[in-house]
Amino acid sequence: MHKIKRIHLLRAAVGLQALSLVLLIGEIFVEIFKISFIRITWEIREYIEISAIIGLMIGLVLAVSYIRELRARNSKVEGQLRVVAGEFQMLLDEHFAAWGLSKSEKDVAYFAIKGMNNNEISSLRGTSEGTIKAQLNAVYRKAGLESRTQLLGYFIEELMADDQPANNAKN
Repeated sequence: MHKIKRIHLLRAAVGLQALSLVLLIGEIFVEIFKISFIRITWEIREYIEISAIIGLMIGLVLAVSYIRELRARNSKVEGQLRVVAGEFQMLLDEHFAAWGLSKSEKDVAYFAIKGMNNNEISSLRGTSEGTIKAQLNAVYRKAGLESRTQLLGYFIEELMADDQPANNAKN
């Protein structure tokens, strides 16, 4: 309900600002081009300027409020992302340890899960593509999987399974 009221207030402020802008621009044109068929009294000019100031003030308050809210939300989401990234890393480490992967196999599996191809992994590790292929095959064999796609799918399934172990690989 609070957000609905805020949205209506924001719409009203924007509408007031837009109306005031049109009236102020109209007033400027009347003064510059000396259009005589439109008569604006000083009282109307004051009302126009006061409404523009009120609209700007409301818009400023709402903008500052939204910025604060977005910063708080962004900070919360970044914190949650750090937690999820840490949890995912722990999940990888647990499975890599359970599968009995060597340090090199863990590194290669991690890079494969990140989406790197064999050439990119071999460049990063300073080894040949053949070595990377052999290490990936060892990872697949130890995990009870057959391909890079299954390796990635295994961890996606783990993340989405709500703490239920996946059925297609050894634990």
